[in-house]
Amino acid sequence: MKILYFAWIKTRTGVGEEVVDPPAHVKTVGDLIDWLKTRGDGYAQALADPSVVRVAVNQEYAKWDAAVGSNDEVALFPPVTGG
Repeated sequence: MKILYFAWIKTRTGVGEEVVDPPAHVKTVGDLIDWLKTRGDGYAQALADPSVVRVAVNQEYAKWDAAVGSNDEVALFPPVTGG
């Protein structure tokens, strides 16, 4: 699974992108976020408040209950506003 991190999430995790192999119990976006938080303090801080994290799976906005798999690309980013 390829994970992309943007804006302050990238800054706090210390990585812009990575390929990960989550454990078998990671089946949804929410499961993935919970697992990522266990990978270190930077991840835990960046993902502590789910209300300020948006997710896209394969370049489509996704909710926390959306399914994820080993061949997916998951992007994590803060809310975006237009002007």
